[in-house]
Order: sequence, then structure tokens, then C-alpha cells
Amino acid sequence: MKKSPRRWRRFVIGGVVLLGLIGLALFFFGRKDAPQYLSASVTRGPFESAVLATGTLQAYKQVDVGAQVSGQLKSLKVQLGETVKKDQWLAEIDPVLSQNALRQAQVSADSLLAQRRATAAQLRQAELAYRRQQQMLPTDATSRQDFENAEAQFNVQRATLASLDAQVKQARIQVETAQANLGYTRIVAPMDGEVVAIVTQEGQTVIAQQQAPVILKLADLDTMTVKAQVSEADVIRVKPGQAVYFTILGEADKRYHGKLRAIEPAPQSFAEAQNSLSGATRSNTAVFYNALFEVPNPGHLLRIAMTAQVSIVQATAQQALSMPVAALGAKDKNGAYAVRVIGANGEVQTRAVRTGLNNNVRVQVLAGLKEGEKVVIGDADAEAK
Repeated sequence: MKKSPRRWRRFVIGGVVLLGLIGLALFFFGRKDAPQYLSASVTRGPFESAVLATGTLQAYKQVDVGAQVSGQLKSLKVQLGETVKKDQWLAEIDPVLSQNALRQAQVSADSLLAQRRATAAQLRQAELAYRRQQQMLPTDATSRQDFENAEAQFNVQRATLASLDAQVKQARIQVETAQANLGYTRIVAPMDGEVVAIVTQEGQTVIAQQQAPVILKLADLDTMTVKAQVSEADVIRVKPGQAVYFTILGEADKRYHGKLRAIEPAPQSFAEAQNSLSGATRSNTAVFYNALFEVPNPGHLLRIAMTAQVSIVQATAQQALSMPVAALGAKDKNGAYAVRVIGANGEVQTRAVRTGLNNNVRVQVLAGLKEGEKVVIGDADAEAK
């Protein structure tokens, strides 16, 4: 008995569907992809290891110009940003009170001088009387009482003159002090520099009792000091004399070079911590030490309080092989690191690589790799998850 064409067609369609399902199962469940890696090339070029820090700029020489006498600021002779020379007249405090104090001191000194002249004349007179009594006493031409009175009067006048001499000296000191105070009403520049801040305006009254109030600030901007904050983890690797450079935010491509002058022995917050009520307790904040160096600033492009991205150079190498630090694996007992390398056929092999300088971004390769080889820095599948 022959099968009908319709039944035969059903068998054919069912076989095709079954084969399709088997193919899909093999495609989705039987395929095993090769692992994918993130890689980077081994390159050759200049290499540098440096300690990175953030710093601020300040003038190498800066002076707060203050008032040593109290009074109204009568006039300012300079403007903000003006360049001044040493001993140039900057400002004036109202001199009337100081002038009156000087006149009073001079009057007191003159009065004491007049008293001294009168006392000197009385001393001369007492001395003559004493000498006469001294001559008459041996011949009984005068009494012992008169002699003793003359002697006492002579000694009193001599002591009075000595006291007046001391008062005259004191009066002269007061005159000199009053003259100095009058001179202080004329405020002059203690150095060449630029007016970088005006703190007190014309018409304000300054009181110079406990401390000298600041009138304005002068700075020599021809040389700038960079105060770089180095972390406590890196400060042990920083020493005076090391080469250093920095960039500023407004000109990131230009480097300013200098040489490290000093590292402050205590962090900037040390004084505040000693004066705080907590005393021995230490706050859970990072500790930074100031590293100082100077750079010339002939065009005054660098300004006070600018932010500097500082690099303190530890070592350099020319035309050195290097790779990303992320490629480093475990370190063996010989000091070499395990590094996965992608071969030309795509296969990955592990090599022992000896390294040199390390700037925490790239590491120098001393042995184990060649220029142009690709090293594994991560798994693409892991990055995607």
C-alpha cells in the first residue's frame, strides 16, 4: 500500500524542523568563544619616576606694611598693583596728635633744662658757702652748726642737680620717642615690590596698641616660591636638591623648572593641633608636608595663590621600554613579575619580567619583553560585567 503524498510531506517538514532545532542547540549551547582581553603595547621612549604633589604659589619676599602709631589714615599715596621702590612714601597717618606730643615733650625738656640751670647756680652758691665755713671752722670764726648746715645744703643741691640730670635725660628720650612717632605717621616702603593688597582705606582709623594694623601688602614678584604639599607616604623619598617642575591650570603645556630647597619638618597643621583642646588626639585626616622651591618670574605671569601641579623627579631613563602597571602580576622570589603576553597567533603566555622605575602609571621593563609586544592589562569579559 502506497503512502499518500500529504503524509510524506509531513514527514519531510518534521525532519527539517528537527534538524533546525538541533542546529540552534549546537549554536547556542555547544559554542565556546575564545577569551577576550584588554591589552596595551610595550613602548620605548623617555621615562620618568616622580612624586606628584599639589602646591600653591606665593611671593618669595612679601611684607605686611603696618602703622606703628594710632590715628586716621589721612592719605594713600599708591594704588593696587603699583610698583614701588624702597623708601617710597606709601601712606600718611594724621600727624596732628604726634606733632602735639612732640611739642609737649620738648616743652617738658626745656622746663627741666631751666630747672637744672637754676639748681646749678644754687649749687655753686652752696658750694661757696660751704668752702667759707670750712675755712673758718679751724679758727673758731664760725660755729659747728653753721658749718654743718652749709655742708648739708651743699650736698642737697648736688643731689638735686643729679636728679635733674636724670630727668633731663628722660625728657630727651621722650622727645626722641615723640620724634620717632611723628616719623611713623609717614609710612614708607621697606623694600622694592608691588602693591598686592590694600587692607586699610583712606579715612579709616587705625589703633596701634596691641599690634601694628596692616595698611597694605608689598611683594617682590620677580621670584615666586612654590609650597607643594607632599603626602606622608611620599615625603621619605623627597630630599633638598632634587629637580622639580610644575604646571599651572591656565597653561598646562608649559613647565616651570626649579630645584627643591627645603622640606618643612612638621605638617602645616602642627601648630593648630598643638593649640587645640584635643591635645594628643589626632584627627583622621591625611597628613601633608610642605616642600619649598623657587622659580624666576620675570614677566609676572605667575601670581600669588595660583595652583601648581608639581612633579618632584626621582629618576629618569632615556629610550626605556615601558608598559602599564596594570599588566604586572604576582612577584616571584627573584623579584620578577608574572606578565601575560598575547602572541602573534592570539594565544596568551605568561612570562617573568624584570622591572625598573615605576611611576604608578607605567613601569620600566628591563628584561622579558620586546618593543611592540602586547601585554594583558585586563579581561574584557570581566570589564563588561
